[in-house]
Amino acid sequence: MPISAQQPQGPSSEQQSTGGAVIDRLVAANAAYADAFTDPGMDARPVLKVAVVACMDARLDLHAALGLELGDCHTIRNAGGVVTDDVIRSLTISQRALGTRSVVLIHHTGCGLLNLTEDFRHEIAEEVGQRPAWAVEAFKDLDQDVRQSMERVRTSPFLLHRDDVRGFVFDVHTGLLREIEPHS
Repeated sequence: MPISAQQPQGPSSEQQSTGGAVIDRLVAANAAYADAFTDPGMDARPVLKVAVVACMDARLDLHAALGLELGDCHTIRNAGGVVTDDVIRSLTISQRALGTRSVVLIHHTGCGLLNLTEDFRHEIAEEVGQRPAWAVEAFKDLDQDVRQSMERVRTSPFLLHRDDVRGFVFDVHTGLLREIEPHS
């Protein structure tokens, strides 16, 4: 089922009940966080020297799922966890400037990109009068897209460390990772 580029008309029921105060709630939560905050004195370099590329899906609590603590990794998220030019940019900075050596790629079951097509861009273009410069990067096969993302990392001339790259599919119902073998 395609996801329409059309936005709902009028405020959502949540916005109506909160008066659009979701961001205010986040700012208030930050103030409470800052009251108890102590500078951990960390460097920007990840302790485990790993970068995790994953989908932006709100159901993925990567730190909990991977047993990570603050400062352990760089986390790069986008729709689908797809390795795009911008992800390569972030990984290049992560490796060359901040010392990461390993890359973990995580897609997940029930991803919204499984049901999307490039028609999404065309719908947006019709609505706003300008075609987005970016590709949707939708896919029909999770495993194949993880393999493609691994290949994009392994063949990027900008990355220093391309050997320790592993890909997984996270099951949103069980919380388990399933490893995907790269192209042979």
